Amino acid sequence: MFETSTRRQFLYSTAAGLVTTGYTATSWGHAANETLNIGCIGTGGRCRQLMRNLRKLPGVRLIAVADIWDEHREKGRELAAPQCKVFNDYRKLLDDPSIDAVVIGAPDHWHVPMTIDACAAGKDVYVEKPLTHDASEAEAVIQAQNENKCIVQVGMQQRSMPHIQKANELIRAGHIGDVHKVHLTWNRNAKRGSKRDYGIDPNSVDWKRFLGNAPDQPFDGYRFRNWRWFWDFGGGIFTDLMVHWIDVAQWILETGVPSVAASIGDHFTTKDLWETPDTVQTLLKYPQRGVQAYFEGTFCNARNRAMIEFMGTKGTIYIDRGRYEVHPDPHQDLEASELVLGTEPRGADFFANPNGTRLHLANWLECCRTRHKPNAPVEAGVTAAAAAHLANESLRSGQMAYERT
Repeated sequence: MFETSTRRQFLYSTAAGLVTTGYTATSWGHAANETLNIGCIGTGGRCRQLMRNLRKLPGVRLIAVADIWDEHREKGRELAAPQCKVFNDYRKLLDDPSIDAVVIGAPDHWHVPMTIDACAAGKDVYVEKPLTHDASEAEAVIQAQNENKCIVQVGMQQRSMPHIQKANELIRAGHIGDVHKVHLTWNRNAKRGSKRDYGIDPNSVDWKRFLGNAPDQPFDGYRFRNWRWFWDFGGGIFTDLMVHWIDVAQWILETGVPSVAASIGDHFTTKDLWETPDTVQTLLKYPQRGVQAYFEGTFCNARNRAMIEFMGTKGTIYIDRGRYEVHPDPHQDLEASELVLGTEPRGADFFANPNGTRLHLANWLECCRTRHKPNAPVEAGVTAAAAAHLANESLRSGQMAYERT
């Protein structure tokens, strides 16, 4: 096999080193042994996953939480340090000079406003993907990062996974020849077709603050808990799931944003429930790099789960969140090989190892200290989200969508 046990051990050691090693201080960063005080904004399920991982990293103290829902505020408080500060308004959290950096896990339509406000307050930022809810937000968030000299990491953790970094090296070195086609998937088989009553007391939610820049509308507990599937707050499968893998494709192949998107979508299990489709496909074209990428996502079937395949003139590299595999084409000078890190599936599309979230957070913390560029800066988040927005534009218009120049 291409990857020996020694090589695997090296990669494990490298990944572990990111988590356990101290960092060198610079004149602009924090000292290696200095604790970073972090505030957490939007302490729903994903943010609390980030908090649990941060608690296992050295030199971190979670000292404040902010959320517009009483339940999430309390659950966030339970994961933070004793006597942590608790806020309903995230702006008051940003006003606290003792906070060095913030983690943003709020719904999509709040990512850019909160990131801009955090940068203006002099805080470094870890913000979940997709970075933008609308393509028009791109320039302002890039400007906020750069003008305030903040470290901003977008939560596209594949960039910090060692097996994907190794696959990146192979593809860039021409190991599988010239890549002209990329196949991406995120397929789940999950029941999504019934409307659940969450029994949320509207008085426990600051609904007006939740809406933010979204149109005014009455409180809806289902939309509040399933905001990803409603256009005012999220962007469906393309922004929630495709963003992860299209970022990997655009990063490795250096394509920039696609020039054309052609998309279709259907409601097979969520008719009259979601605004965004539960089953989608899109074809993205990158003529400047001679690349086509096609993505499929559904909640009706789990075949292919979550993966990306780079299809080269010599063969294909398959990647998921636990491995890569090299598959030679017939009659090509290429040997089959693999690097398997994840052997224990955790859910439909994750592996217990590598913990990409923890590695990505560790990279962010290191960059907060050294002031080096993180693995997924704002520019990467903007470019990945732009592909999803173009795919959604085609989906919603029923026509091909073209990049605006």
